[in-house]
Amino acid sequence: MKINRLETHDRLLHFKKDQSETVSKGCQECLKENPLYIFAHPRTADDGVTKVLYWQPRLAKPHPQTNSYLFRVQSHTDNLEVVWILPAEEMWGQYKKGNVTESEIIIWSIDQYTNHKEEMKKPFEGDLSRDQIYNIYRKIGRDMEDEAISKKFRYIKI
Repeated sequence: MKINRLETHDRLLHFKKDQSETVSKGCQECLKENPLYIFAHPRTADDGVTKVLYWQPRLAKPHPQTNSYLFRVQSHTDNLEVVWILPAEEMWGQYKKGNVTESEIIIWSIDQYTNHKEEMKKPFEGDLSRDQIYNIYRKIGRDMEDEAISKKFRYIKI
């Protein structure tokens, strides 16, 4: 099978744009009705040098991991709560008291991760139950299917 590189690249760009719009729309819709977590984690890009920070909306609190950030957003408010900021483990020494890069929230997050990891895993009061999350995901899936079907039939001439 022969692949046209330019066409493939254009399709990839369109896919990425479509995905970012879907995530953004999903966050906005979700925040209207539900509390939401925003999980971020830096990763190394394909070139092996550049760092990319991925932001993911989550309905459930993820397990803590190094080299990640977690924020909690309350629906119907502008409140954003820092749950943790955990740098890569080899960088922890840079954030200690007395250093130029000292950070209280990072020192606290590292302490929680090393000494109270099980507590960090527990959901907050008022978080959604597994059933509520499942129903939200099902509704999103149905809405996306309906939208795809309506797009498909929009271009059919009768």
